[in-house]
Amino acid sequence: MLVPNLVQPLVLLAAVIALTPPLGAYIARVMSGERTFLQPVLGPVERLVYRGLRLRPDREQSWRAYARSLLAFSLASVVLLYVLQRVQGLLPLNPDGVGAVGPDLALNTAVSFVTNTDWQNYLGEQTMSQLTQMAGLATQNFLSAGVGLAVAVALIRGLSRRRADTVGNFWVDLTRGVVFVLLPLSVLRRPGRLHPSGGPVVSAAAVRDRPGRLR
Repeated sequence: MLVPNLVQPLVLLAAVIALTPPLGAYIARVMSGERTFLQPVLGPVERLVYRGLRLRPDREQSWRAYARSLLAFSLASVVLLYVLQRVQGLLPLNPDGVGAVGPDLALNTAVSFVTNTDWQNYLGEQTMSQLTQMAGLATQNFLSAGVGLAVAVALIRGLSRRRADTVGNFWVDLTRGVVFVLLPLSVLRRPGRLHPSGGPVVSAAAVRDRPGRLR
């Protein structure tokens, strides 16, 4: 019994070891602003975000400015997600007619998802509307992970640039992490979601009207 139980973790460990060098090199190129094979496809998306936020990718921040941007973004994310939960009963994409989330649970959920903890102390479709799940929780699944990636890269820069005054630009790092790393990985992780043969597709229909088994 011992050998079969070890197969899965050993295969996982081997996959991690095999994928770390190429994936790490790819992430390093992305966060350094170097051209990658996804640039022709995702480059326009990146530039659109920069234009929308009026960002200059070549303008870096000091660690204090980087930290202020990080905290401001995280605080705004908590507030927006909290408000979305509190007013979801008044918003569209709520076919099940769920009401407002209680203030304590809404705050707990907002802080949890913004900090990438994703602790769900509730029954999914019975508590959150479709809009809250898509525009709030699912969005934070990407943004919170992007923030974590940005912080890790900024820390590496701070350790390697011992005499430099800057550690990058938080908004640029967040954009590159989400667009070039997390979104492509999400497609590779669940390609079946793009086609019915891969199982139930995420739907905005009411829970009672969805065919098949819920996931």
